[in-house]
Amino acid sequence: MTSAMPRSMVPAAPTKVLVATHSHPAISKGGAEIAAWRLYEALAAQPGWDVWFMGCVREPGARLGSAITQPFGDRQFLYASSSFDWFKFSNLDKTYPRELEAVLRDVVPDILHFHHYVNFGVETFLHIKRILPDSRIVLTLHEFQAICNHYGQMVTKQKKNLCYEATLRDCNKCFPEINRADFFLRKAYVMRFFDLVDHFISPSQFLAERYVAWGLPAAKMSVIENVIAPVDNAGDSTVKDDTNEDEADTLDIGYFGQISFLKGIHVLLEAAAILEDEGVTNIRFDIHGDYSSQPEEFQTDFLTRLDKAGRNVRFHGAYDNQRVDRLMRMADAVLVPSIWWENSPVVIQECLRNKRPIICSNIGGMAEKVRPGQDGFHFPVGSAAALAALLRGLAKDRKKLTAITRTMQQPDPPQVTAAKHVAIYDRLLAGRPAADQAA
Repeated sequence: MTSAMPRSMVPAAPTKVLVATHSHPAISKGGAEIAAWRLYEALAAQPGWDVWFMGCVREPGARLGSAITQPFGDRQFLYASSSFDWFKFSNLDKTYPRELEAVLRDVVPDILHFHHYVNFGVETFLHIKRILPDSRIVLTLHEFQAICNHYGQMVTKQKKNLCYEATLRDCNKCFPEINRADFFLRKAYVMRFFDLVDHFISPSQFLAERYVAWGLPAAKMSVIENVIAPVDNAGDSTVKDDTNEDEADTLDIGYFGQISFLKGIHVLLEAAAILEDEGVTNIRFDIHGDYSSQPEEFQTDFLTRLDKAGRNVRFHGAYDNQRVDRLMRMADAVLVPSIWWENSPVVIQECLRNKRPIICSNIGGMAEKVRPGQDGFHFPVGSAAALAALLRGLAKDRKKLTAITRTMQQPDPPQVTAAKHVAIYDRLLAGRPAADQAA
């Protein structure tokens, strides 16, 4: 049972909140939509809060007359988006403003909390202020979409090198077909509507600092982790104890999530190949994830690498996120080898709640969330050789992993994270600055 918030945090009259995100967890299982849904659930479980959810869908034929419908119940809206300008995040759907207005006038939310602006369009913030000038807008940031035109990854398009600042010159080098003036206007356009956002939330200090350096006001920025579901307690929460004697000495390394180049799957496979060539047989990799949405060239390369990786690599395919706790408990440690910065990967929070040591790249949100020697271990980003060496050492001294499980931090319970959001909402509605942890 979810415990109630302190009485001081319960409004005298119900406060209305509309949580919105660029997809819907019934349609896709990305980090932003899952985070938004868990916030919706956590707020709805508290007394004194009326909460609605709005998601999006971008499937052919999804629009059945109205652009905004309620296929999942009277507390949920689904916007079937159509024309969208991905360069400046502009919604070109002419029916959207009118239908959004109908929803806003029906619900009249005090707080509109967005977990992304994709599909809705940044102009949504202006529509809200025009229709409900006394409502407050909160935006949780995910990746670097507004800053970086390369899918918000802050990785160069051609060579996939880490990018440290989105200058007009560097952006033009990545996209020579787009001139510097257009990149200048892109930022000005997005900033025009971001100015209407009352408060920004970043799940990581790293992401917050990048956005403040880009131009967002530090006074309007707070760092709050996304709501993480409590662990499924059906099973132990310590490093696994193999019952099969043949496998008792095997170090099982799990990989969970999207399979893509930027997620560093090639680093895992190269490390596995190194260990195979060295004759190491007591380290095994179990890959859980999906690659079907990736470009054909990547899929071919992945399958080729997988075939050459050796006997100690097992590919299990896609998995239902409801099974992730049980699957993680079958691993001794979990690998997060991303070669882009990351923000606050859900997989890291899942590892923490399951007390599974994390082996991750030493950059960005990963390095921030994983304390070396306490939550797991870092290795130089992109270095398969360094990863292989680290794993060899852990396989020889398993006590290091056992010790890690005793020092791993635990994610806040959903009601605690929800309370942190409520504190932001209360201050915004009271007309006070909301920043409790300025970047």
